[in-house]
This record gives sequence, structure tokens and C-alpha cells, in this order.
Amino acid sequence: MSDRQLHLNVNLLHSGVYASAWRLPESDPRACFDVGHYVRVAEIAERGKLDAIFLADTPAITDRIDYRSFMSMEPTIVLASVAAATSHIGLIATASTTYNEPYNIARRFATLDLASGGRAGWNAVTTADASASRNFGLSNVLEHKARYERAKEFAEVVHALWDSWEDDAFVGDKSSARFVDTSKVHPIAHRGAHYAVAGPLNVPRSPQGRPVTVQAGGSHDGRDLAAAQAEAVFTLAQTIEEGVAYARDLRARAATYGRAGDSIVILPGLATVIGSTEAEARRRQDELWELVPIEYSLARLAGTLQVDPAILELDKPLPDPLPLPANANHTMFQGTVNLARRGNLTVRQLLRALGGGVGHRIIVGTPEQIANDIEAWFKAGAADGFNLMPDVLPTGLEVFVDNVVPILQRRDLFRTDYAGTTLREHFGLPRPISHFARRTEAAATA
Repeated sequence: MSDRQLHLNVNLLHSGVYASAWRLPESDPRACFDVGHYVRVAEIAERGKLDAIFLADTPAITDRIDYRSFMSMEPTIVLASVAAATSHIGLIATASTTYNEPYNIARRFATLDLASGGRAGWNAVTTADASASRNFGLSNVLEHKARYERAKEFAEVVHALWDSWEDDAFVGDKSSARFVDTSKVHPIAHRGAHYAVAGPLNVPRSPQGRPVTVQAGGSHDGRDLAAAQAEAVFTLAQTIEEGVAYARDLRARAATYGRAGDSIVILPGLATVIGSTEAEARRRQDELWELVPIEYSLARLAGTLQVDPAILELDKPLPDPLPLPANANHTMFQGTVNLARRGNLTVRQLLRALGGGVGHRIIVGTPEQIANDIEAWFKAGAADGFNLMPDVLPTGLEVFVDNVVPILQRRDLFRTDYAGTTLREHFGLPRPISHFARRTEAAATA
């Protein structure tokens, strides 16, 4: 196998990426409320030697729950259950920097990291939803730039807290009655524009040093946050050219922060619909599409674009111009508009291309065709791997693991077994040393 290795996560979107996934005969309508469902999907992912499972999160009801299943349960609690049932698969959970405090998040993810033996990752998001704001006593969504300024400091504080214990701070020596070497547990004494946090954390370091920091966002501010703080990035790209341009931009930004350009794992979203023949895959896509109510798809599209659904005419193109919303998901907005403009699609055609509201790239075909597509993106440098979104869970992931993964393995693109047990080892990321330890070492050698 070459030095560069493909990475594959599964974005565990309840019943599947399609809004109609819960309606298929093999699906359990209650899956989104069943921790056992998440465990079963994780076990399949681990059987396929995938890097990680990923749970999105929004602390509010933001979708049409009269139409579809949704992300309901708090992700770190779900992943704690998954950790107990698995041994290798990485566990990435979303937590907002807008509606949490750094100490709580640092403690929660450090605990998950210890509980899983070093498999945790934190997907840091800024959350731009008005209904979420109201759940936390705020009448308005924070302005876009302000959210990212807060998020950058938030991540700095979380990292400092994770570093506040050096690796060998815990002693546990019964004979000397020495439990912890307190000279290696450090207050962080952070005072910034948004936070004042004394520290230290009350949780020691895990086998991987600290959880992996993940970020999802394609706006200017989002890319800057990722360049400064992220170790893996979930992004959106509809073409190889878009993927290559994003990767070049992000790696150049990372260099301005003194980071190696290749130190960030870039993982575009990829929805898959797989059949034993292309015709079979197309029939499955048709079935899923026909089960999505058109009014749901329109409402979802209008929400992405931040427009009144009444202005979207099914058999006409999107209105032009469409201004970039001040406080919304800029990545999803731009990706959706680009897809529509590039193909000169009507709203109806766009809804179908989006899978009724998916937003990320969808590929439909045989296992060989899916593998060919993944290989082309990987070799072009448009992606280091993918955040997979199977059409239906768990069946769509089972088909991928049993039929696509072996092709990628035969081509020496993907591992045949795990080389380590931590998420950092899966992603090929170095184990960080506490910056407090580095400071102590530098003083000792000065």
C-alpha cells in the first residue's frame, strides 16, 4: 500500500440520508430513537475497517418531523454506548461552540476518549439555527463572523484543557501514597474576549493524547477556523475541481498558521445508492425519491436558501440572484446554488439531484462504479477520503462494506485491517504532546 491511505467514515444519519429511508420495508421507523440501531451500524462499519462513525447534532427540532426521522439523541451519550460494544471504530460527535461552554465540552469528550480507549473526536460547529437559539434563551442568531470568532477561542480553550494534564501526571503509587504528580497538572489561566477559564481539567489524558478535532464548514470564516484548529474537515464538493480547489485553499491557509499543509484530513460528504447493476441502483433511487413528499423537499430547499417556499417554482430555475444569507449554513447554500446553476436545473430537477434535500454529492451505481469514483477523487487530490452517507441504514452500509470495500482493498487503496486502536492512528495523525510539557522541557534545556 502507498504511503497515502484512503479514509472512510460513515455519517450515521438515523435511518439513512434519504428523507424517505425510514419508509422502506427493511427499515425500523423508530431507529432514530434506538441506541441499538447506532450500535448495529457501528459494528458493520468496524467490520469494514472504516475509520469512524460520525453523529451530527442540532439542539432543536429544525426539520419537518411530521415527514421524516431526525437526529434526536445527544451524540456523546449514544457514542458511549457504541464504545462499549466496539473496539476500534472511531467515534466522532458534534457539539456546538455557540450553545456550550469550553470546560463542559472538554470534560465530556475527554471522558468519551478515556471510555473508548482513545477513539473520540469532536466536530466543532457554530450552529446558525434560530430555533436552537430560542432553546438557549437567545432571541436572535449570533452574527456569522461573531460565531466563528467565539468558536476559535472556544477551541483554543478546549485544547488547553485537554493539554492541562501531562501524559505521566497520574502516578497511582500505593507504596508512597502518591496518586497524582500535581507538578504535571496545570491551570490554563485563560482570559480572552469571550471566555475566562482557570483549569485544569479534572480528566487525565487518554491513550491518543487528546480527542481529534474535526470541523465542518466551507465559508471564509469556516475555512479559517479549520486551518487554525482542525485535524479533519467534513466538507461539501460536487466536482473533482471543487474538491481540489478546496483542498489547495485549506492547506495554504493552514500554512499561514505554521501548520503542515497535509496535516488536515479532508473528507467530503458522499451519499451512495448501490445496486448489483446500474439499472437496479437507479430503480432504488427512484423508489427513494418517489417516497419523499414534494412539499417536504421544497421546504428543505427553501430552508437551505433562506427564502419563502412560495418563490420556488417547480418547473423553473432558481430565482436569480439569490443573496448569500447573513446567518445560515453558507457551505450548504453555496453548494446547492452551484449545483443548480452548473446544470441549469429547474427546481424539480434540483430537488431530485439533491435527493429531496440531501445537499451532498450523490453517486448511484454498481460497487465497481462507486469504487472507481472514490479512486478518481482520491488520486486527483480532491479528497483524502469521504464521509459516507448511505441511502438507507443499516442496509446501504452493509452493501458498501461487503461489496465496495473489498474492491478498494484489492486496489491497495484501503486498509485490510486496523494498524492501531485510536482514531489518530486510523487517520494517520500524530499523537500530540501537552504544550505544558513542551514548555517544561524547553525550560529545562534552556
